Amino acid sequence: MIRYTVGRLISLCLSLIVASMVIFTVVEIVPGDPAAYMLGVNARPDTVAALRTELGLDMPPPQRYLDWTSGMLQGDFGRSYTYRTPVTQMILDRIKVSLPLAVLALALTVLIAFPAGIFAASRRGKLGDMGVMGATQLGVAVPNFWFAMILVLIFAVKLRWVSAGGFPGWGSGIGPALKALILPAVALALPQAAILARVMRSSLLDMLGEDFIRTARAKGLSRRQALWRHAVRNALIPVLTIIGLQFSFLLAGGIVIEQIFFLPGLGRLIFQAISARDLIVVES
Repeated sequence: MIRYTVGRLISLCLSLIVASMVIFTVVEIVPGDPAAYMLGVNARPDTVAALRTELGLDMPPPQRYLDWTSGMLQGDFGRSYTYRTPVTQMILDRIKVSLPLAVLALALTVLIAFPAGIFAASRRGKLGDMGVMGATQLGVAVPNFWFAMILVLIFAVKLRWVSAGGFPGWGSGIGPALKALILPAVALALPQAAILARVMRSSLLDMLGEDFIRTARAKGLSRRQALWRHAVRNALIPVLTIIGLQFSFLLAGGIVIEQIFFLPGLGRLIFQAISARDLIVVES
């Protein structure tokens, strides 16, 4: 057990090192000089050079990488080139929106996918199964930003049940804050629910063909009893793995959704940092 734990920790450290090197390299080769972008096209070369020195951009890339990673180990991601504030504080401020949004979207994903997948598996080859599979195929094919725009048109523009965008902040109360997050959460959840429902159906069908299910049926359990008592529980193992992967995507993958709904989250921060060539924020 100790050897396994140590091995996993070493693997984790190596993965983090490789990931940080890849991220740093990709960001570094992106065209555009942050200093020139901040000063504008009419800036004098000596002014641009002075700002590059102030921001530390004149140092060799290996040195900047080592400074960045050593700061990360201490919880210091550096200072934003554009906002001149600590990147750590910017991330903490934005995660107050992105984390609840991801949790809400994941909850909706599970609430939609589990019943749909179980329903489809229990009616394999029948009309209900084909209907669920058709709906999930549509959910996988249609991008989440299209769902977002349709939701805005229906619930914000036509019905006026919620606002089209913006976030009032948690200081305004949990109710108004959650109301602002519900549409983006649904837009994020629908494609993920479609994927998870298909995984749930496939895993459950595999379980229903196992010997222990046939044994349970031979002992007198009905198909429904065997399904709920034995098959569903064992089918959750691969599904939980997918849920973990989906949560990481929902937390950091809502760039377009946060732009559509004007949410001050991590996704919008990444978009703004890329637009402003704020490399230290993008890397962090």
